[in-house]
Amino acid sequence: MNNPTPVDLPAAIDARGLRKQFGDEIAVDGLNFQVRPGETVGLLGGNGAGKTTTISMILGLLLPTTGSVSVFGADMATQRYQVLPRINFSSPYVDLPKRLTVRQNLTVYARLYGLVDVKDRIAALTDDLDMGPFIDRKTGTLSSGQYTRVMLAKSLLNDPALLLLDEPTASLDPDTADWVRGYLEAYRDRTGAAILLASHNMVEVERLCSSVLMMRSGTIQDRGKPQDLVSRYGRQNLEEVFLDIARHKDLPEGDRTS
Repeated sequence: MNNPTPVDLPAAIDARGLRKQFGDEIAVDGLNFQVRPGETVGLLGGNGAGKTTTISMILGLLLPTTGSVSVFGADMATQRYQVLPRINFSSPYVDLPKRLTVRQNLTVYARLYGLVDVKDRIAALTDDLDMGPFIDRKTGTLSSGQYTRVMLAKSLLNDPALLLLDEPTASLDPDTADWVRGYLEAYRDRTGAAILLASHNMVEVERLCSSVLMMRSGTIQDRGKPQDLVSRYGRQNLEEVFLDIARHKDLPEGDRTS
C-alpha cells in the first residue's frame, strides 16, 4: 500500500468562516484556510492584523464568534482536549515563571504533556539547542536570545504534530537564527509535522514556508507561494510585497488569489 501524501491526510488546521468580534471591534473576519501535515505556512501581517487572535482560536484559547476551526478533525471549540497532546506553541513574548530554572520549567511542561522519559527528553533538547550553560539558571536571568531557545525547546517537548510558532528566531544572532531554521526544517521533514509560522522576518518566511497568508485588518488579503506573490506584485522580495499590502497597495480583484 502506498503511504498517504499530505493532500490525502486530514488537515492539521481547517479554518472555515473564522470570525472573532470583541464588542464592536472585529479582530478576525471570515478566514478560510488549511494547513496540511508536512507543510509550513506563513501567517503574515502587521501589528493588529489578527494573527494572535487567529492563533488563539486555533489553540482553543478563544472561541470564535462565528465559523469554526478544527485541528486534525477535532473542533477546537468543543473537542480541543482530544488533540492538545499533539499541538505545541512557541512565542518569546509569553512569560515562563521567572523564579524557576530552565530545567524546572521544562520539567513542568513535560509532565503536563504526560511525557515518561522527562529527563532524557530535556537532556536531548538541551544538547540540540545548546542550552547547557544556562539549563540550571533561573529563567528570569536569561538574555532574550537564551529565552527564545528555551521557548523553542518547550514547544518541541512532546514532538508535536502541529507546531505554532510566533517569531521563533526573535533576538537570536544571525548564525544561531540560521541554525534554528535548519533545525525546524529537519524536524518537519523527519516527523511530517505541520507548522504555522507568524514572523516579521521575510527572509525566514521565504526559506521555511511553502505558502503564506497575508493578513490585514482581520482578513486574508492575499495568499500563495512566496515566489508567486513576489512575481504577482512585481517586486524583488516578499518584504516589498508585505509592505504593499500593509500600505493598502493591493492588486486589482481580478489578479488576486482568494
